[in-house]
Amino acid sequence: MTSIRSALALPLAAVSLALATPPGQAAGTTTAASVEEARLDRAAPQEILRLSGFDSLAPQFADALTDADSFAAAERTVVRYGSGLWRRAVDRAQGRGGAGGGLSRDDDRPLYWSRLALTRELRAWQPGFGITEEGRTRLLDRLERSSRGQDSIRYPAGKGVKRILLTGFDPFTLDRDTRISNPSGATALALDGTWLRTSDGSLARVETAVFPVRWQDFADGTVERTLRPHLPEVDLFTTVSQGRPGRFDIERTNGAWRGGFPDNENVSRTETVPVADPGTQPQWTSTTLPYAAITAASTGRYPVYDNTSVTELPAGSDTPVVRPGGPTPGSAARAGGGGNYLSNEIAYRATLLRDRLGLTRLRGGHVHTPVLEFGPGNTDPATGTVTDAAFVRNRLDIIAQVRAIVALAAGSR
Repeated sequence: MTSIRSALALPLAAVSLALATPPGQAAGTTTAASVEEARLDRAAPQEILRLSGFDSLAPQFADALTDADSFAAAERTVVRYGSGLWRRAVDRAQGRGGAGGGLSRDDDRPLYWSRLALTRELRAWQPGFGITEEGRTRLLDRLERSSRGQDSIRYPAGKGVKRILLTGFDPFTLDRDTRISNPSGATALALDGTWLRTSDGSLARVETAVFPVRWQDFADGTVERTLRPHLPEVDLFTTVSQGRPGRFDIERTNGAWRGGFPDNENVSRTETVPVADPGTQPQWTSTTLPYAAITAASTGRYPVYDNTSVTELPAGSDTPVVRPGGPTPGSAARAGGGGNYLSNEIAYRATLLRDRLGLTRLRGGHVHTPVLEFGPGNTDPATGTVTDAAFVRNRLDIIAQVRAIVALAAGSR
């Protein structure tokens, strides 16, 4: 990642020379498909792509890559298709353009599976001009960031408008059921670039981004790279993920521990959350969202809880203890209120970044949504359909309630 960031500072021509092999040299070997990309060939992803009309994007992208006659041209193609995919998914979610057929507009899965179809094409691409491993990695990074909205966060200039930053996640646990949708990602698509009226009557602009469910991306700093330029200019931020069945949770405390549950690449990590300057890394960070006001209000169909529980190693002990009221002094984290998976980690990283930037008055924290469930009779991954009426209704209700929670939090005094 250091070499990629260094390349970003170079003129485009210099980058092209550094990342492409010399003229006439054979193209480098292709990169094998990732674990995530390999799931594309299963029935449910193919059906999701077909029903949404997103199935034509990968072949078009492959053709466009074939036409690229230099690294610079390839990079322009990658960014055009990546940002175009994000914009198409946002437009679809917000009622603009064609919806395809068979999937409701609120569905986040076409974005996820289309992105993987594009990254698989990029790994398999063999340019005539040759490309280094570093060059292909840079192109994959550009495709990831642009197709997740991470590099397109823009707020209007001037005073009198509040600014809200919200993040969501890809679907996960896909080996259990490849039909899975993530309501946090769907919420990000539904709210990106929208305006809302907060509870104090102010007008607010919402910008969003989506993150991968992969330990390594977080260790490489994708959260900090995306959020750092914007936290100083926003009035509120909230990281959002799917949590427990039938309830929302405002997670009071976040812990500096990875619990090892496999990610979307089937990689497991059990360790302290890796961050810059680990010598000053706290074991715990806290929400600054107005949790009392949020939990007291009627924001939608699902109950909303102020979750204060954590799991810790008490000072001087190596035995984990659940603390319903939060951590005790000197303890080591083993799970925040949001657990010890990437939901907890994005909350920990975002609030740690807030604190390290000295933004003590900035409201921010993590919201866990209910688990998005299919309707009765559609629970078997092998025989069930990729969508149903209850599934859509549940997702729409979750999206609407996140919007209400954010509007309340942004306007609460």
